[in-house]
Amino acid sequence: MSDKAIVVGVGLKADSYMELKESLAELEDLVYAAGGEVVGTTAQVLEKFNPSTLIGKGKTLEINELATHTEANLVVIDHHLSGVQSRNLEQEIGVRVLDRNQLILDIFSQRAQTYEGKLQVELALMLDQLPRMVGAWQGSLSRLGGGIGTRGPGESALEMDRRRIHNRVKQIKKKLEIVKKNRQQYRQKRQRNEVPQFALIGYTNSGKSTLLNRLTQSDVFVKDQVFATLDPTTRKVHLPEISEAVITDTVGFIRNLPPQLIEAFKATLEESAYADILVVVVDISSNQMQKHLEVIDHLIKEFEWSEKPIIYVFNKVDKSTIEQQVKVDRKPRVFSSALTGEGIDRLRRIMAESVKNLHKEVELFFPKQEEYRIYELGRDSKIVRTEVSSKGTICYVNLTPGQMGKWSHFLTK
Repeated sequence: MSDKAIVVGVGLKADSYMELKESLAELEDLVYAAGGEVVGTTAQVLEKFNPSTLIGKGKTLEINELATHTEANLVVIDHHLSGVQSRNLEQEIGVRVLDRNQLILDIFSQRAQTYEGKLQVELALMLDQLPRMVGAWQGSLSRLGGGIGTRGPGESALEMDRRRIHNRVKQIKKKLEIVKKNRQQYRQKRQRNEVPQFALIGYTNSGKSTLLNRLTQSDVFVKDQVFATLDPTTRKVHLPEISEAVITDTVGFIRNLPPQLIEAFKATLEESAYADILVVVVDISSNQMQKHLEVIDHLIKEFEWSEKPIIYVFNKVDKSTIEQQVKVDRKPRVFSSALTGEGIDRLRRIMAESVKNLHKEVELFFPKQEEYRIYELGRDSKIVRTEVSSKGTICYVNLTPGQMGKWSHFLTK
């Protein structure tokens, strides 16, 4: 039986009311993604937040009545709540209360499939729980000892539980470091082989996984809901005139992404950090397209990926209007439908061009005794032309920065 939820938007008069409405609509989608049912929606704009309950007394009573009327057993607040605020609201409304961060974390805990994903979710939950504990524990009593050496206040129950969480956080981080090292080994192998790496990034539910399936003929799990994909998935992709490339689908972005999740999922997002080229997928049919782009731009800057080449894929063009397409000003861009296949061939061509642009044409000289290496060079990259002399062979070839290091011994200038 699914939870019946009331969603509550909260904002200040100094904030944008449109932003509040859009965020509240997104919160409803999150409730459905978590397996709940929205039975009521309300919002409040305040001069300042109430320290004890965040929202006003009158709104709390209104939500209490709405919960009784709709038989709701859950209230979700579209704002961060402290431990004190959560406890007070639950007492006054009479049902369980979650904030936006807790709801997102709940979805992540449901969806994580891999060992790494489950560890990351547990870490995020622990990091989220720690600052809430002081308020949630209403004056926990000290556990007094008895006997020699145990006199005095002792250690409070709160302190003991916080210590347990800190210890568990350390354990999880150690395990994630092991996973991270394994991931680095696979990545280094790809880099040694000079396989171009793409990363699919974008707002949640923009169609990244469907696009990955279309590009790679894979069967990655796809569902029309937020955060359908959590764990990174890497597949080979065939591009025109490019021998081999890989592309990784990563967790989707969302506005007000909990900082605990950003911290916990850094290992997942490392696949994007080490990618040569980012493929930003945008749902062009969404009325929130510009806002989604702002969130993506902000996170690209926060993760320090701004220097990477970017290809913009405006997906779901089969559901969009001409007016929505005219608003697009990003380049290079592709209008596509991962569902129907429209624009996919053009995307492959642009991806191939982006890989070629990573290369720089250089001149390599192979003395007679080392001309056998030219075969290996041809496997690494396309040789544009050769000039044979009595002393050896000059090869004109396009190399990536990584390949430059490998072949630097043969550079002529």
